[in-house]
Amino acid sequence: MPPTLASLVHHSALKLTVRAGEDRLDVPVRWAHVSELADPVPYMEGGELLLITALQLDAEDPEAMRRYVKRLAGAGVVGLGFAVGVNYDEIPGALVEAARDEGLPLLEVPRRTPFLAISKAVSAAIAADQYRSVTAGFAAQRELTKQALTGGPEGLLAALASQVDGWAALYDASGAVVATAPEWAGRRAARLTADVERLRERPAPASSVVGGSGTSDNDDRVELHSLGTGRRPRSALAVGTAAALGTAERYAVHSAIALLTLTTERSRSLQAAEQRIGAAVLRMLLAGEPEHARTVAGDLYGGLLDAPFRLIVAETVAVSSVRIAADAPTRVPSAAALAAAAAINGDPLEALTEVVESAAARSGEAVLVVPERERLVVLAADGGAAVTACGEYAVALEAARTREQASTGDEDELVVGVSAPVGPIAAAAAYKQAEQALSVARRRGRMYVEHEQLASGSVLPLLADDAVRAFADGLLRPLYEHDATGRGDLVASLRAWLSRHGQWDAAAADLGVHRHTLRYRMRRVEEILGRSLDDPDVRMELWLALKATASAE
Repeated sequence: MPPTLASLVHHSALKLTVRAGEDRLDVPVRWAHVSELADPVPYMEGGELLLITALQLDAEDPEAMRRYVKRLAGAGVVGLGFAVGVNYDEIPGALVEAARDEGLPLLEVPRRTPFLAISKAVSAAIAADQYRSVTAGFAAQRELTKQALTGGPEGLLAALASQVDGWAALYDASGAVVATAPEWAGRRAARLTADVERLRERPAPASSVVGGSGTSDNDDRVELHSLGTGRRPRSALAVGTAAALGTAERYAVHSAIALLTLTTERSRSLQAAEQRIGAAVLRMLLAGEPEHARTVAGDLYGGLLDAPFRLIVAETVAVSSVRIAADAPTRVPSAAALAAAAAINGDPLEALTEVVESAAARSGEAVLVVPERERLVVLAADGGAAVTACGEYAVALEAARTREQASTGDEDELVVGVSAPVGPIAAAAAYKQAEQALSVARRRGRMYVEHEQLASGSVLPLLADDAVRAFADGLLRPLYEHDATGRGDLVASLRAWLSRHGQWDAAAADLGVHRHTLRYRMRRVEEILGRSLDDPDVRMELWLALKATASAE
């Protein structure tokens, strides 16, 4: 504890006597300052015990003393020490009365006690308090280090909460709560997600203070600190207490920040080495060498190859080349995915990496992420948190894009293709599936397509391609030119005949003509196109061409 007026009064060598403000002696004293100025306030910082002999004061003037004491109290002076036997044999009644009215502690200093002795006592007490704080801080650092080594981040948070007599929480890069101590602090920590999001947008290291207004029992003073050494923090620490942190508690928090940074932020060289191992494992899987891949993966990625996994291929495309699909997903993305989508800034592939790795870390599952030229390849457990987070994040981005309906600027947008669940022996096939899903996603104007969706959908949306339309226009142009002369309606007749699978009577009825008229028109179609309608390939091409041109109309 820092020195207080009470501790100075009880100091046996100082012989101080309380003359006013007896109920405010527990206030900490930051310093003891001597000033005989009539107005020392401009030179005060607050928290001082002011020592005077009233050399420049008319201490017997009640009005002057009221003004003097009021200004001292307003400046944060915690007490006034008056030396008797120098200019006054006793403290004038006007000063005593003014101190009582203002509630400012007034101490009588006997002549045999020099001001220097009081200053030394305050200085010694402050030094002793700082030494105790530093000693306690080092003890806290040792305890936090021990817990970090034996109990991981959860043990460290528990030790930190005990040290600060409050609670602590750890957040991942997306702002989601990873761990809290004690457990009851989970709800309080969850309410700070928006504040953590704002903090992570600032360059690291960054910190902020929220709450602490005292308007409710749960209104803690919370310090938020970013963790990490990179451009963008990988996580954040929240520390909630009932009051501002003292010196010892501050040491504990700073130690926790350093230790959590070490445990959550891998070194760049280690990260690069893991990425190289992951790339090697992926190459072996795609080359059909699952056993070699399992050997190289070891404990780092080996668990991924023991159960079905999915391959995810993601790349970026220019905003202007992405069409908003009419059949965009209608499912509602999670709040966490929406928050992550709102916070995207910069490279979409980097943002996706962060989302996937954070989700995997929270669930304790392995995930293999390999940057591959202009794309990103992810190998993740089927049904795991990483695959789910990837889908929710893409849906959140797509929902935001659909609401805006138009994007401007040069930013790139994310496109993701996901394979079906496979085992290590079928990794090459899964990669092809992911690429096929990615291709369909680009064509359909989607951000996220799973391979299973391809079989359940329709091939017709794939016709919305410039090359397909150009082929259809070229194939059917002679028929359209013929119809433009008014010599018949060959295009409509062909469409009706194909839709009725070549049934003359049904197709003729649809058109409202005689079947012999329809037969004549189909012969003209064959003559103009130079193709036989008896060929199933010709009928298929004509039907797809009609569908492609119809979708463009």
